[in-house]
Amino acid sequence: MFKIQTRNVIAACGLERFPSSSYQVSADIDTPDALLVRSADLHELALPDSLLAVARAGAGTNNIPVQRLTERGVPVFNAPGANANAVKELVIAALFLAARNICQAAQFVRTLDAEGDALDVAVEAGKKRFVGYELPGRTLGVIGLGAIGVLVANTAHALGLRVLGFDPQITVQRAWQLSSGVEQAVSVEDLCSRADFVTLHVPLVTQTTGLIHAGRLRLFKPGAALLNFARADVVVEDDVLAALDQGHLSSYICDFPSAKTKVHPRVVALPHLGASTGEAEDNCATFVADTLRDFLENGNVRNSVNFPEAVLPRIACTHRLVISNANVPNMVGQISTALALANLNIADLLNKSRGDIAYTIIDTDAPLPASIVPALRAISGVLSARLI
Repeated sequence: MFKIQTRNVIAACGLERFPSSSYQVSADIDTPDALLVRSADLHELALPDSLLAVARAGAGTNNIPVQRLTERGVPVFNAPGANANAVKELVIAALFLAARNICQAAQFVRTLDAEGDALDVAVEAGKKRFVGYELPGRTLGVIGLGAIGVLVANTAHALGLRVLGFDPQITVQRAWQLSSGVEQAVSVEDLCSRADFVTLHVPLVTQTTGLIHAGRLRLFKPGAALLNFARADVVVEDDVLAALDQGHLSSYICDFPSAKTKVHPRVVALPHLGASTGEAEDNCATFVADTLRDFLENGNVRNSVNFPEAVLPRIACTHRLVISNANVPNMVGQISTALALANLNIADLLNKSRGDIAYTIIDTDAPLPASIVPALRAISGVLSARLI
């Protein structure tokens, strides 16, 4: 019986993927095999010794202590792309919000204290303040071409915008999905200097914190708009507000309100609506539930932010062992020796590495004795080992 502790409300369609005959899923489990979360902050959480995995029903994992879990040999799973369409639709809406001053115009109408002909006169007199522009022929710069960035780029291109993209780490899969009409920018600076809109779709990591700062904002075209549906800290907020006050930046549309942005007249700050659709919540929940089940039941690793992709099909009449360890020389040799000393023959083996971590799946012909686990854990560098 696997035990999963939920740290947030998870869509029912995701929880239904865990059969009650072999899973206990609840918010009130003391010794969970896995944690299933959405936005709950786990950084100060005491991690139980029983923990085998953490799964987030979403894309970003900045609420999860990934490094601490990696050091314990615990994979962190997410749901890349499961909410991509929801975010894409909101970003496209943000283009129109910026181009047509829609939110400011709506707020203006709410302030009008008139009726009938007087209201009509006030509307006609005031609408000149909100004259906008159309999208075709304008240039959109997309920084980050993952699942969301590619959808945004392709949709914007279909709307008639010229689209520039920049992502030095674009995957082959995403490159195949990208429209041939999307042009490549050679750097962030190149993209910022050529775009009428810049939209950000990068994870929040050390390299992307403060990605858009005063120096890069000075490269923007006068009157350009900045869209941030990634994370608040990928921009230096005070630098963005200064560019707005100077009139160099026309608007900032973001999904992360702060005390300063929520009251600025040139900012439209939304309440983190990017993935807030029923469809996205369902997609994320089912996606990550299936990933978590495959890991717990088969030891396969897919869509992990800290472990290598490692998938080994099961062979009938074999017995499976999975091991995570430091990525150092001779680990597979030491593991194989331990199995040989236990008189176990290896039927199949997969070893993958990612940075400082390595992961091994081993199928043996004979049943694995429980004593093999402490023997393997005694090897210097082994972080975790378990029998499936």
